[in-house]
Amino acid sequence: MKLNWIFVLLLDWVIITSAFAGDSPREVEYRLAASIGDIDTVARLLDEGVDVDSANQFGVTALMMAIQNDNFETTAYLLTRGADVNAKATVGCTALTFAAENGHAALTAMLLERGADLNARTRAGWDSLAIAARYGLTDIVEQLLYKGANPNQGDNHGRTALMHAAEKNHAETAAKLIEWGADLEARDAQGSSALIIAADKGHLEVIQTLLDKGANVNARDHDGATALIWAVGRGKLAAVELLLRRKADVNIADNDGITALMEAVSLRDEELVKLLLINDADITLTDKQGRSAADIARKKRNDRVISLLADHARTHPEHP
Repeated sequence: MKLNWIFVLLLDWVIITSAFAGDSPREVEYRLAASIGDIDTVARLLDEGVDVDSANQFGVTALMMAIQNDNFETTAYLLTRGADVNAKATVGCTALTFAAENGHAALTAMLLERGADLNARTRAGWDSLAIAARYGLTDIVEQLLYKGANPNQGDNHGRTALMHAAEKNHAETAAKLIEWGADLEARDAQGSSALIIAADKGHLEVIQTLLDKGANVNARDHDGATALIWAVGRGKLAAVELLLRRKADVNIADNDGITALMEAVSLRDEELVKLLLINDADITLTDKQGRSAADIARKKRNDRVISLLADHARTHPEHP
């Protein structure tokens, strides 16, 4: 137990020293003072000649540290002393992206008034709007949009703020982005729309919001898969039910000829198979390899699903 405590203390020491590593002890003291809101020490060290934008080994400045710790007065003071509002850490983060990530509405507003770059992006390509959307910080999202943030800016993978909100299950944030012009049918690098992303995760409220705002329920990604196919493939029964209620085409196949029913059979999910059959899934369709849903069921040796498909064929002669 004693050794464990020693390890924890050593780990804390490594984290602290690396976070505040700099060129001189005074710079380290300066950034530490900014992080804890000690304005008197900050002022003294600046008066003694410490560079206001002195950064640690990760490029994190005193201004960024003050924002990370929600020190409004220290942030305001540093800005009056000429701190660069658009300085970038080594991973591309700026004071504004830190404020957006941490949900600091007042700090965000102050930074924007001081000329913070709305388009500054991290290495992942995330701007402050994308970050706020990922965390579901709707007030900050609206604030950024009001100041002119582009709701349709994609990150390195083509994902927009709306897609980030959809992925993280923030329906209110998604609705706000749509209100300000976010493109419901924008696609990421894989061709996924916000609806497909939400369906893949099974986020019901987001799916409902996107459909209510007019998203195409049958939109396809680059592989030809729809939101329904993705929801089935992930075993998201409630999402599948919702999409079917909203008129998703149950018989659309992806580029390999795989339908939602075939996905359900591959998963050996009897409830999904039943649901899709009730909603007129066509058991006669075949994929690019010539396999029907029944062929897949036989390969999986799933007797129960084989029986369900056979019963459906007998009771629905229109689909022999």
